[in-house]
Amino acid sequence: MIAYISGKITHKDPTLVILEANGVGYEIHVSLYTSTVLPKLGEPSKLFTYQHIREDAQTLYGFGDLDEKNLFLDLIGVSGIGPNTALTMLSTLTPVELRQAILMENVGAVQKIKGIGSKTAQRVILELRDKMKKAGIMAQAGTPNYRMTVNPVRDEALAALVTLGIPKAAAEKSLDTILKREGDELNVEQLIRLALK
Repeated sequence: MIAYISGKITHKDPTLVILEANGVGYEIHVSLYTSTVLPKLGEPSKLFTYQHIREDAQTLYGFGDLDEKNLFLDLIGVSGIGPNTALTMLSTLTPVELRQAILMENVGAVQKIKGIGSKTAQRVILELRDKMKKAGIMAQAGTPNYRMTVNPVRDEALAALVTLGIPKAAAEKSLDTILKREGDELNVEQLIRLALK
C-alpha cells in the first residue's frame, strides 16, 4: 500500500490534484480541506494516501496530514460510508469540525452534509463517538474556529479562492462579509466574483 507520495503539484482542482514523483503523475482525489492547505502549482508537496481498489477502478485519495487520513479511515469503516462519501464529509466540514459534531452528537451538523441522511448521520455518531473518546479526543464546544453551520457553497468558494492564490484568512473574511450582506442565496460563481472585486 502507498503510505504517502512526495513530489510537485502539476495540476490542481478543488478536489483533484496530479502529483508528479520521479516522472510519474499520480491522480489523487482530495478534500476541499486538503486543497486549501496545498502549495501552489510546481511547488513540492507531500500527500498521505489511501488506495481504494475495486474490480473496475483503482483510486488514490490524498490528505494533507495524518489526522485527516485517520479520520477518513474511521469514516470508511462505518457501514454505508464509502471513500467518496467520506471525502465529501471532509470537504464539507474540517476534521476538527467533524470530530466535534460527532463527539457532541450533533446529528443536524452531520446530516447537512450532501448524501448523508438522518440514519447514516446517527450511525456515524454511534460508531465513532466512543472510539474517539477512547483515543482521548474531547469535545471543545468553545473552539473559536468551530462552525456548526455548514455552508458547502462558502467552502467551495473558499477552496477556489485559495487555489487562485488568495490567503485563506483573507478569503474567509471576505466570504463571511459577503454572505452576511447578501444572504445565503448566492451560488459558488457569484460568491467568487464578489470576493474577487
